[in-house]
Amino acid sequence: MSLGKGQFEQGLEAALRRAVRGEVGFGITDRALVTMDASNYRRVPLGVVAPRDADDVAAVLEVCRAHEVPVVARGGGTSIAGQATGTGVVLDFTRHMNALLELNPGAGTAVVQPGLVLDRLQEAAAPHGLRFGPDPSTHGRCTLGGMIGNNSCGSHSVAWGTTADSVRELSVLTARGDRLRLGRNWAGAPPGLRDLAEGELARLRTGFPALPRRISGYALDALLPENGADVARSFCGSEGTLGLLTEAVVSLVPEPRARALAVLGYADESAAAEAAPGLLPLAPLTVEGMAADLIRTPAGLPKGGAWLFVETGGDTPGEARARAETVVRAADAVDARVVTDPAERRTLWRLREDAAGTATRMPDGTEAWPGWEDCAVPPARLGAYLLDFRALLAVHGLRGTPYGHFGDGCVHVRIDFDLLTEAGVGRFRRFSEDLADLVVSHGGSLSGEHGDGQARAELLPRMYGAATVELFERAKAVWDPDDLLNPGILVRPAPLDANLRFAALPRRPVDVTFGYPADGGDFRAAVRRCVGVAKCRTADVSGPAVMCPSFRATGEEAHSTRGRARLLHEMLAGELITDGWRSTEVRDALDLCLSCKGCRSDCPVGVDMATYKAEFLHHHYAGRPRPAAHYSMGSLPVWLRWIARTRTAPLLNALASTRPLARAARWAAGIAAEREIPRVAERTFGQWWRGRAGPRASDDGLDTLDDGLDTLDDGERAGRTAPGGTGDLVVLWPDTFTEHLSPSVGRAAVRVLEAAGLRVALPPTLRLRGRPVGDGRSHAATALLRARRDRVCCGLTYISTGRLDTARAVLRRTLDLMEPVLEAGAPVVVLEPSCAAALRSDLPELLPEDPRAARLAASVRTFAEALERHAPLWTPPAVDRPVTGQTHCHQHAVLGDGADRRLREAAGLTGDLSGGCCGLAGNFGFEKGHFEVSRACAEDQLLPSVRQAPPDAVILADGYSCRTQLAQLSGIRGRHLAEVLADALDRAEGRP
Repeated sequence: MSLGKGQFEQGLEAALRRAVRGEVGFGITDRALVTMDASNYRRVPLGVVAPRDADDVAAVLEVCRAHEVPVVARGGGTSIAGQATGTGVVLDFTRHMNALLELNPGAGTAVVQPGLVLDRLQEAAAPHGLRFGPDPSTHGRCTLGGMIGNNSCGSHSVAWGTTADSVRELSVLTARGDRLRLGRNWAGAPPGLRDLAEGELARLRTGFPALPRRISGYALDALLPENGADVARSFCGSEGTLGLLTEAVVSLVPEPRARALAVLGYADESAAAEAAPGLLPLAPLTVEGMAADLIRTPAGLPKGGAWLFVETGGDTPGEARARAETVVRAADAVDARVVTDPAERRTLWRLREDAAGTATRMPDGTEAWPGWEDCAVPPARLGAYLLDFRALLAVHGLRGTPYGHFGDGCVHVRIDFDLLTEAGVGRFRRFSEDLADLVVSHGGSLSGEHGDGQARAELLPRMYGAATVELFERAKAVWDPDDLLNPGILVRPAPLDANLRFAALPRRPVDVTFGYPADGGDFRAAVRRCVGVAKCRTADVSGPAVMCPSFRATGEEAHSTRGRARLLHEMLAGELITDGWRSTEVRDALDLCLSCKGCRSDCPVGVDMATYKAEFLHHHYAGRPRPAAHYSMGSLPVWLRWIARTRTAPLLNALASTRPLARAARWAAGIAAEREIPRVAERTFGQWWRGRAGPRASDDGLDTLDDGLDTLDDGERAGRTAPGGTGDLVVLWPDTFTEHLSPSVGRAAVRVLEAAGLRVALPPTLRLRGRPVGDGRSHAATALLRARRDRVCCGLTYISTGRLDTARAVLRRTLDLMEPVLEAGAPVVVLEPSCAAALRSDLPELLPEDPRAARLAASVRTFAEALERHAPLWTPPAVDRPVTGQTHCHQHAVLGDGADRRLREAAGLTGDLSGGCCGLAGNFGFEKGHFEVSRACAEDQLLPSVRQAPPDAVILADGYSCRTQLAQLSGIRGRHLAEVLADALDRAEGRP
């Protein structure tokens, strides 16, 4: 009697658990996370194993061989040709086999495990003046094992070659468990390999194009005697089909002490490509090319329609610059500039490194896909090839944006294939066949960096001919006679149009609440945004970047932006995750998403996981009880208004300071036991405002009737204005946090805005039921009967907990209140960054049908933006102190902080704020079960930056969450920029 599929899987899982010390995962989440890499392909595995060492790898091979189950090696999962996916058991080397075992500066070598991320090796080598030569743009998450498997290159290959050029010895396990140490002079060759090669010497000498970037096929020509019979080099680029790497000895190269960047502008990409080979005799470190249709904001670039990025090195900055200027003189460019400032060079290089992601969207927002990501031709043929390539795109009615390693003749491109329909997939195949022929006609290689995988292996006979491809199959049989390792890749490949990941998605749009304007209102398209480049898996961030704090805290793929996007993809596919919006797997992965929105800006393709999370929670809990925190913290505006109306803040603060009562309150509200309950202000910002605004302001918080009804005659009355200057009117948004928890921020903002000459008003608090009678003044009594008391609210707490119906209702009421402000065109100053971000981005996406939503979003200003735009001649008081702290994650992701930086500079606040997320993130850090991750996020950047700050530093934290996290975890009081400037004004005027 044969075993059913379920029984077979159970038996395989049980056998692996008995044999392996590492983790064995056959659960839905484990499998869903690795169905895809960064390619167009999707294959569902039986399970995932994270081996602890080579013995575990051998044990997996033995079990899988006995069960006739294929094995696929996976590193960072950034492969673009589909070779990191499989239907059997996937080996994840990143969890345990990720060590740098030895660094020998004298010999210039390192011993690494396959799961070691490239940046970790670079960091260890840098103090010794060394580095690993190849550096793909995914250097922050790609692994050495994946680089060896794909023979990766990177932008510095004109100087330091491919990964194969940096490999000395490899320790591998064959599918049958043989442990081999591969090297030169046939070292480690499996039985039969030498006989195979020596019987085909003529073919090995004539059948392989001499290209700096020939990655396609097996590198069997490395076995030639004149090439040192290098078995290790021939293994590079085998894409996990010949053996499994367990350890590698790699060479390091000297790191130039100084660098300069020559940016050369040309009329178009073909002109840039024609110029690239002529620069190679100058020994540059890079010759990278990009065209204008890939650059969204060309700031910092010289004039031109395409550019070469030519980096030079030297022992001194002067030497590096002199070499860059020599490049400029030799370049015959339209325009050029030399950049030596490290920060500016990083900014320019980021344009290039993010291209793998930004190229997935055409300038008009159309999706574009890999598949022909990295063809290579002889560098001297690149200009002509690009002209023919563009012509072929036109013939097929396709568009693409070439860029890449022009000095090596290697071109990356994403093309706007339609991979969703049968006709589109047919065109994808026809174009692929025609492009393969075009590349071969120019003497090129189908792959110049990322390997063939499933994307191109079917077309290898067009490049090598049938006899050489048959030789590849014989070589595979020598290494892996049972075809256990990554079958369907490189030899006997699956068709290039099979296993496409889009085929599993539903054909009809999904009913959703957000508008998803950047994706045509289609949630499927929003989920498709994640193409797997995995920038979210970077272990550390530089500068102001945020993404992805939860991954850096846990190191788990499920808690990365990519991991969550993969689970949402599988939820829509319905094959692995079958319960749709009710999925507990998706819910659990999203549970540790801080909704920091960092991915919205830092992800090269603009994945917005905070919005996807809110959408999911909305559907997941529809018609069902929610966690207690969704009611307690999700309804925070309601509770705080109730406290203000009943004037019970002193009593509640006293109760919260009583430990047994506070413990009970935390338990009931779903708040983490480690958290302190914040104190509620005994006098709200609104109460302070009414006290200074004079007798016309009513005691119950309502403005006078005509303040609520007038359409701001002369641009002035949107709620009661207080004494101020004679400049522009600005409407100060009384967000929940400023109003009830930190009114000192609101008072400080009023102080500064008025000192800058601006007139300050608050929003109206009377919402009409219907339109006013007549002109709204002559029938005040009638209008009053139809008016309703209310307060503006951005809906943030409802959005973050996925209560989107409530959020939409709150936002509609807010728009009703804000109509007079919108009619007057007055700017709205929002002090809390998360509230400003909600108004600017979430509001128009939740109410896309209401034109008022877009108008209010456009009127939102941050505190610094309001001063810069509406009081441009005002000079802030001199603070003249160093500054530390953290840029609010929503400010970074949605609002931008350019105005803040300029305001700080004008006030003499020197230094930069850190990136990352504070970890509190609104309700996230208060929720039960989140405290440890919340604290880990704070320890990532915020708390270290504060601890290392000089004693006189100003600790800036514009967000209430950031200030609360600082206070609760370090006892340090962070301050809003408005508070710092208000204090400086008081000191300058001699006030206490």
